[in-house]
Amino acid sequence: MINLSSKPPRLLVASHNRGKVAEYAELLGDMRVDWLTLDEAGVTEDVPETEDTFRGNATLKATAYARQTGLLTLADDSGLEVDALGGQPGVWSARYGQPGFSSVDRYRLLLRNLADVPWEQRTARFHCVIALAAPDGELLGTADGVCEGLIAYEPAGDGGFGYDPVFLLPERGLTMAQLPAAEKNRISHRARATVAIAPLLRRLLAGE
Repeated sequence: MINLSSKPPRLLVASHNRGKVAEYAELLGDMRVDWLTLDEAGVTEDVPETEDTFRGNATLKATAYARQTGLLTLADDSGLEVDALGGQPGVWSARYGQPGFSSVDRYRLLLRNLADVPWEQRTARFHCVIALAAPDGELLGTADGVCEGLIAYEPAGDGGFGYDPVFLLPERGLTMAQLPAAEKNRISHRARATVAIAPLLRRLLAGE
């Protein structure tokens, strides 16, 4: 187990994006942790996401980066699942369509593929899986987070990124891209997965 000392324990988040690390730090603000990006941990080669499920990719990254660095490691994988498309784009959300597609190209392709799908069948969800690995690479646990919605007929909103402009939250009557950033971060699939993994992380950091 991890023992607390005069310095906070280091926790690697399997991302080069300092913004994502900051989001985790905010969501888990009560934890005494030194949050690290891959760059800060000296990782220069990324682990390819070769699995066909979110859980598989998150586990692959968490265990591989933990073995590389000898650090407690948190990794996630996430994407959009559309029921009318059999769960696509799923793990290929960031690579949907042709190479070189922008995020706008990808959601426009999604809308074209759903052109004949009636409103009640446009159900979808953002799905995130977080995996936590010990410094020796042992998988310690995983957690899921899901945000349910519908795919709108047209994009709306200037916030967010990716598929946010076409992902409608029926209870709010707004797309994810129309929400204030603070509200989006509170209800997002990553936030919900983070809440679900938090008890395990707290136990580890407490040395239980």
